[in-house]
Amino acid sequence: MNVLVLQLKRIGDLILTTPVLSALKANGARITLIADGPCASLLPALPGVDEALSFSRKGNNSAVWKRIRERGWDVCLDFTGSDRSAFMGWLSRTPRRITFHWVCKRLLRRLAYHEFVDSPVRLAHTCDHYLDLLRPLGITSADAAPTLHVPYPAQEKARNLLASAGISGSYALLHPGTARPEKYWLPERWSEVIEGLKVLGLTPILTSGPDAFELQHAGQISGAPLVRPPDLLTLAALVEGARITISCDTAVVHLAAAFRQPQIALFGPTNPFHWRPRHERAIVLSAAQPETPLGRFLPKMQGAPTAKIQSPAVLRAAETLLAASSSAGSS
Repeated sequence: MNVLVLQLKRIGDLILTTPVLSALKANGARITLIADGPCASLLPALPGVDEALSFSRKGNNSAVWKRIRERGWDVCLDFTGSDRSAFMGWLSRTPRRITFHWVCKRLLRRLAYHEFVDSPVRLAHTCDHYLDLLRPLGITSADAAPTLHVPYPAQEKARNLLASAGISGSYALLHPGTARPEKYWLPERWSEVIEGLKVLGLTPILTSGPDAFELQHAGQISGAPLVRPPDLLTLAALVEGARITISCDTAVVHLAAAFRQPQIALFGPTNPFHWRPRHERAIVLSAAQPETPLGRFLPKMQGAPTAKIQSPAVLRAAETLLAASSSAGSS
């Protein structure tokens, strides 16, 4: 079975589509994936993908369109539901084109597909929602955990970056940036967490993307060197090697979850129900309940300004995770 997978959404969505890729591969599929341009450097870390292409919203996509017109797939799975992805599916002339039922709201998009899966996105974690699209293929049982496999050259690049910053041994990775300003935490709180991690015996580092506002925010945080990975794949390697990762609600949450690394995810105005890491080495702190980690997640949960989370709560969570990690390592 040759499968064309269209996932043109953001980085986090791509990572949370990896359970689908693993399930398809486990069922003998050959997978061609088309992803959004900003995700291009991460494509070598995706499991089970035989052919990967990235679509640039501003660049030359002649190779992508040429490949789509070559066809040769049995099934097209569209996880995006946009005008662009619908046109890609239609152009592929794939015999079975499958997407979510909510796409039917747009007539032209609806005409591009043959089968529609009813999966209310608001009632499920994003990984489970994406796995629902496999039901028409008879794949109803799959591991819902995201997975990435970072190639050795990227791991080596990450080690060189750390060495150039004077970092050796165990380190804690803090990623304060995110795509939405309302998700940001206060710089002084990050600085307090950095000092607390040093007391716990870790060397903290800050990472940042290239966005000017994100870099400015990171520059306001004291006590840790800023390590700037040149691409997503190197950032993934840095997260993979960290003893613990602490971040706002952003793509780094999903990177850490893909490695099952100890992590703390800070959620402010957004509901963690749909995007939270679900492995046992993850702690979710919500501004709506800032003193203690969330233990129950519901489709309808109120958010709050991220500033309501205090640094002592983050440090308590870090101590809990580090103690559990040390205990597991010695047993």
